[in-house]
Amino acid sequence: MNILFVCSRNKWRSRTAETIFKNNGQHQIKSAGTEKSARIKVNQNLLDWADLIFVMEDKHKKRIESRFKLDHNNTELLVLDIPDDYQYMDEDLIEILNIMIKPYL
Repeated sequence: MNILFVCSRNKWRSRTAETIFKNNGQHQIKSAGTEKSARIKVNQNLLDWADLIFVMEDKHKKRIESRFKLDHNNTELLVLDIPDDYQYMDEDLIEILNIMIKPYL
């Protein structure tokens, strides 16, 4: 399964998720951001690649749905409701991500 994590700038939350899940051996993991200043910007190719998209906040879902075309028959988009309160690889963020993502892996 191809899994994409999305936050605003792809520097803290989604990048942390990619880092901690990318070597699980079962899934392909990538991350991106919705802002122009994002380290890696969300684009149609990434969205088409993904089978499952986790966004950190509802605003990320709205941005994706307003800017891009999603095939909801083949791609699931889920909001994690993780606020922008964490730095890259923050221990609390890692714990939250592990709890929320584990059922999908």
